Amino acid sequence: MISVVIPVYGCETCLRELCQRIDQTMEKIPSLYEILLINDHSPDHAWETIEELAASNPNVKGFDLSRNFGQHHAITAGLDLTRGDWVVVMDCDLQDQPEEIKRLYEKAQEGYEVVFGARQLRKDGYFKRMSSKLFYKIYDYLTERTSDYTIANFSICSRNVVENFRKMNEQNRFFPLFVKWMGFKTARLPVEHERRAEGKSAYSLKKMITLATDVIISQSNKPLRLSIQFGFLLSLGSFIYGIYLFFRYFFLAEPVQGWTSVMVSLYFIAGILFFNFGIIGLYLGKVFDETKRRPLYIIRETTNNYKEDRKNELS
Repeated sequence: MISVVIPVYGCETCLRELCQRIDQTMEKIPSLYEILLINDHSPDHAWETIEELAASNPNVKGFDLSRNFGQHHAITAGLDLTRGDWVVVMDCDLQDQPEEIKRLYEKAQEGYEVVFGARQLRKDGYFKRMSSKLFYKIYDYLTERTSDYTIANFSICSRNVVENFRKMNEQNRFFPLFVKWMGFKTARLPVEHERRAEGKSAYSLKKMITLATDVIISQSNKPLRLSIQFGFLLSLGSFIYGIYLFFRYFFLAEPVQGWTSVMVSLYFIAGILFFNFGIIGLYLGKVFDETKRRPLYIIRETTNNYKEDRKNELS
């Protein structure tokens, strides 16, 4: 069985075409399949559409989250609910082409446990492409890893990968990085990438910065080390400058002047201190969030065909 996990947000009109094209693609693969649509509290009528699709297609299963938990939490919900031997993760906006699932599956049969779709020619806007490149450059620097900005969520994973993914219960989640961290045999496959079929991305500049900060803080402690190094260099520079002023005053008889420079230095150091406290506060805040042990998501409702399947399994 192949499970297709799709987080849904703001793309109600894409869902019918999406499921239809997945059905057509799966007909070319000799396998059972299921389509899991995870409604991440979409502001449109996506849940009603999902219910209609599930009623007319037994392969479609719908899950409605109680609130907007975020894309990667919705993906986690889908992975927890899958039954497939292979699991495909893709977006709902038709930028990921359902026809590429067959190629991902065939590539996985060559002996890979994870195959990521690499978007060779991204059809996103200029700002989205540049911000993605910038994020991965900063992330690679702070985590001392090498990432590929052409890779996002579109991928296929073996059951073994999914089972191990379920053991990772951090609140700050980023699906592709989690999968790469596990270290399974991975391949990349160039895939077609299309323009968004409806609306615009839910990731505003503010959300992108928040996501980037959360991911970096949760994956690396290098900002703390950089803070220590910068503080040491600042102290060393101050010590050397103090010796210079001492020499001028006692050996050259030059009075030390400059009330303005003193105040500027004072405010500069105070700003650095608050910045460092802010970094430490971010780490403490993340630790606090983890200690709460709250669920990663809450499912408000499921479609009837999933309820029936679960009832049959339990009986």
